[in-house]
Amino acid sequence: MHIIKHFLTITRHRLLVCRYCFKAGLIWQGLTHDLSKYSPIEFFAGARFYQGNMSPQVKERLVLGYSAAWLHHKGRNRHHFEYWRDVDKTGKNAPVKMPAKYFGEMICDRVAASRIYLKDKYTQRSALEYFERRTDVSYMHPETAEKLQYFLVKIAEEGEDAAFKQLKTYIKAQTKAEKAERRAAVAQYSAEEGKEDKK
Repeated sequence: MHIIKHFLTITRHRLLVCRYCFKAGLIWQGLTHDLSKYSPIEFFAGARFYQGNMSPQVKERLVLGYSAAWLHHKGRNRHHFEYWRDVDKTGKNAPVKMPAKYFGEMICDRVAASRIYLKDKYTQRSALEYFERRTDVSYMHPETAEKLQYFLVKIAEEGEDAAFKQLKTYIKAQTKAEKAERRAAVAQYSAEEGKEDKK
């Protein structure tokens, strides 16, 4: 088991995500990012299947046929698009659009992971190339996939500073819009319930 190496890798990753989250205005997301990786089910699997150049979950999946660490992780960390699935109005399992703050954290996570695992091979295109090579877009809400690709292209072509500056503005505006949508939906529901009660 590679306990020390794994601990250092996930801690370096957390600190880098924290730095990116602060750039994007996501203070709480940065401070709490990936804390579940220190839980026994995730940490010891990570140490046992440590690779250094990729997530240990990849190796765990190859060895066992599934990754218990990943199943635990994605169920507790909302910055993974796999978390955002629910039953739609027709009763089918479907993707849900990610709220802006978790979407922003996902971008920070992807860029930081690329830097940590690729080390000196990292380029501004690395996170975009990972998205194009490994991301199951069909499992993601179309709007989330479109925006993710947009910001990763922005990083690849214009650099991190320009992209994170725009991401911060996007998150702020989108979060405000999301709150207004939720309030409107709840108000409409309450009004309809009120009409039903009067019948």
